[in-house]
Amino acid sequence: MRKVCVVVGSRANYSSIKSAMRAVQLHADLELQLVVGASALLDRYGTVLDVIERDGFEPTEKVFMLIEGETPSTMAKSTGLGLLELPTAFERLRPDVVITVGDRFETMATALSATYMNIPLAHTMGGEVSGNIDESIRHAVTKFAHIHFPACSEAAERIVRMGEQPDSVHVVGCPRMDLVAEVLEHPQDGLSELFEHGVGGRFDLDEPFLLVSQHPVTTEYGDGKRQITETMKAVQALDLPAIVLWPNADAGAEHVAGGIRAFREHEDDSRLHFFKNLPTEDYVRLMRKTACVIGNSSSAIREGSFIGTPAVNIGGRQEGRQRGANVIDVGYDRGRIAEAAERQVANGRFEHEPIYGDGHAGERIADVLARVELSIDKRITY
Repeated sequence: MRKVCVVVGSRANYSSIKSAMRAVQLHADLELQLVVGASALLDRYGTVLDVIERDGFEPTEKVFMLIEGETPSTMAKSTGLGLLELPTAFERLRPDVVITVGDRFETMATALSATYMNIPLAHTMGGEVSGNIDESIRHAVTKFAHIHFPACSEAAERIVRMGEQPDSVHVVGCPRMDLVAEVLEHPQDGLSELFEHGVGGRFDLDEPFLLVSQHPVTTEYGDGKRQITETMKAVQALDLPAIVLWPNADAGAEHVAGGIRAFREHEDDSRLHFFKNLPTEDYVRLMRKTACVIGNSSSAIREGSFIGTPAVNIGGRQEGRQRGANVIDVGYDRGRIAEAAERQVANGRFEHEPIYGDGHAGERIADVLARVELSIDKRITY
């Protein structure tokens, strides 16, 4: 039986691989190993570990590898700490293949650890273009990986152009779309107890509301507080209630979080509700109901195109990422943000565009891992 080791380091990691974890767990020829680390273990980011365990997954290893501070240097040091700690976990687990997700710093640490230890590496969501340092990490991990699971054909073509062997590239879709498809199949609300968690005002989710999800841009470190302030002022001007999510653990997170705190202290936040973290299912339900999602999260582009959610994407964090008709791009200007959001609210729902998958990525990943020849021979062609 092949041992498949998945490394989860954040809430985004988890939602991006959960369906594949479940498919591996259920596959007769595969054994799931789960390493949970970085911000997924910390309360300040919503203790994603609790969500993982409630979903029925038992961590095989826990790796504390996040140096707090959210600066470029602590981000680099956290990568180094992951490179120190993950090999120890891999030595104990002796996996046949390691799966790393996307483009975060823990993804880089996972890729380096596995490949230096001659463990075949599978990489999901490679080949995509975006702004920020994420693109550099994503492409670098592609060059380390032995098995590629891109979400769309455009990304797959890019991976092959980077020199990877076509037979190592499997277009499976994005596992996050699997979760979206499951939620949309069961349209019952499921949000009745949402406001029992988080802090802030309460409002009727059957009336128009906004969903705000904005993260730091590491290449614009130091500007996060101004950026989120422009967004919050735009939300205030729109005069609609809003759910606001805490930023992820990238460098500059404290600047974004500080801007949110300052807004709460000095402005009327009675129609805003704040969450450190939300279960993926609740987040999808909110995207299905919201009048508009505002910020710079890839979910507005990926899940948003699948669901048809009106979205305003702010700044360059997602620059170049393939997107659907549901997205309007603007800069860090409260007037432009508010104007774009007003247009999107007026537009209403968009057509379903399955750019990043059809809802069956997880099972495809498990099937490939069960039958593919595992090799560390890259056979790269230039």
